[in-house]
Amino acid sequence: MSFQTRFIFILSIILHSQIRFAFYSPPLYLGNNTPEPELPVKRKKNILVIDDEPAWLKITSHILRGHGYDVLTAGSGAEALRALKTFRPDLIFSDVRMPDMNGFELVDNLKRNPLTSSTPVIFFSAIDDYDARKVARTLGAVDYLIKPFNEDEVSSVLSRHLPISSEKYDRK
Repeated sequence: MSFQTRFIFILSIILHSQIRFAFYSPPLYLGNNTPEPELPVKRKKNILVIDDEPAWLKITSHILRGHGYDVLTAGSGAEALRALKTFRPDLIFSDVRMPDMNGFELVDNLKRNPLTSSTPVIFFSAIDDYDARKVARTLGAVDYLIKPFNEDEVSSVLSRHLPISSEKYDRK
């Protein structure tokens, strides 16, 4: 084998190994041979919206989705209780006046259930009544909005009671 042939052969081996190493990236290690810590996984918050008026369900869920939340809707208190068997919301938006089960009765049921007792509830209603607000607070509602509400009011309430995302955690 001539010198030129050997040189080309050796050069091709060197180039081949450099290309292979360029695509290989070993995991980064800190000084004590421990792997680099993983960044926390962020998840969207889940909100359950309950109202017997389809238009308000649509408006409210549109506002909430626009702010980065995952939304499930229910058209009645009974439907909400069924949904809560498989869905664990981080917050509940509920109308006060509904035909089969009003919002107060619904929250009373939620507070007696260990899986939902600590879930914050925000009531909304077309009725701006001192007594209704008082009952809502007594039942543990964190806020009360008056219909018609706007996007700024919803944003303000959510920023007080529920950040957009949080670190992943285990749910029981």
